Amino acid sequence: MRFFFISIALMFIIGLRDDVLALTPKQKLYSQFLPVLILVFLDNTVLTSTNGLIGDFIFPEWAGFIISVFVLIVLTNAYNLIDGLDGLAGTIGVIILGFYGTWFFVIGSTALGYIAFCFGGALLAFLFFNWQPSRIFMGDTGALMIGLLISYLSFQFIKANYELPDQHLYKFSSSVATAICILIIPVFDTLRVIILRLRKFQSPFKADKNHIHHQFLNLGFSHAKSVLSISMISIFFLGIAVLLRNQSDILILSIVLAVCLIINYTLKIAQQKRIIE
Repeated sequence: MRFFFISIALMFIIGLRDDVLALTPKQKLYSQFLPVLILVFLDNTVLTSTNGLIGDFIFPEWAGFIISVFVLIVLTNAYNLIDGLDGLAGTIGVIILGFYGTWFFVIGSTALGYIAFCFGGALLAFLFFNWQPSRIFMGDTGALMIGLLISYLSFQFIKANYELPDQHLYKFSSSVATAICILIIPVFDTLRVIILRLRKFQSPFKADKNHIHHQFLNLGFSHAKSVLSISMISIFFLGIAVLLRNQSDILILSIVLAVCLIINYTLKIAQQKRIIE
């Protein structure tokens, strides 16, 4: 796994450079291609097919590389974007890495299990100092590195789960939909803010205060209560993935979309009522 560790180390350096001497958004984005390309071309972290999402459709080799680079970059930055409250990114990271670590261990992929648990344990210790009022912060150094790790483990999960025998006790029938449930907070939050920005004819890269954690703060929640509320949403979606582990991608994704829309609508209505009051 030398290329994985080289990639993680490079992403750490990129984040550290940005924290010490701020990079422009474009510089930070372009620099992330180096560790991601190492994963894709040297470590072979590639999505070669739809993994059951649309049958067994196999991507052309060039398309698989492009899709994989794009998804890794998006997922890495999606995790970075949720690092807006004391303890939020750390707590979501612990939940995701705890699930992946457990799953990889029970299917026999102990190396990936150790990696997930080691980083998850580090985040758990970090939370003691990052909980409101925080004494230390994750910064891009941590957020980009953990984001890339989670992206990498998601790729490995989709591939390993899809290749498990159908009768395997810990196999999920829907590899892609299950991964989305695991990553629901960064995925949902990123898609939501991008759609809101595009509706206003703004750049999707423009910073604003429309993230899900801002919505909870607007309702009067403290940092700690906002983090706990968002964490409960993450655990709820994990429960959906486990309960519906024998169902199709289409069914699970339909339920996930419906629940996300309900959450978004509920937050919007609650904020409007608060403004009126």
